[in-house]
Amino acid sequence: MAIHEMYPYLRVRNAAKAIEFYRDVFGATEKLRLVEPSGRIGHCELLVAGATLMVSEEFPEYGILGPESLGGTSLSIHLHVDDADELLRRACDAGAELVRPPADHFYGERSGTVRDPFGHEWLIGHAIEEVSPEEMQKRYTEMFQA
Repeated sequence: MAIHEMYPYLRVRNAAKAIEFYRDVFGATEKLRLVEPSGRIGHCELLVAGATLMVSEEFPEYGILGPESLGGTSLSIHLHVDDADELLRRACDAGAELVRPPADHFYGERSGTVRDPFGHEWLIGHAIEEVSPEEMQKRYTEMFQA
């Protein structure tokens, strides 16, 4: 069996607002939206930088809960961009919480982390230097010797 694609699927409380946030901040474009007669968004597919991001409302009756209901998230979605500082600022201006301010890192990237208003974390970075895997490991090891 071959895996052909992988799609992050975010469960949120208030999917319409989340879709609007991802559109305004990350430039997402909507491909598909399925809405129940009640207005609850059952499924939405967004295109973000050529990748599909799926979003739905919470469905507590099926055990489908988002970070707000669970009290946090255990994952981060990494966006590699041209200007991390600018996108982090835009996200915060739109209501995201700055979790980790932008900084230069040993692995050759400047990055920071925001938590969107729906509880999902986004690691946003851009390249500042090309670092070989060997050099990256060396720098990583040195961090623990300091």
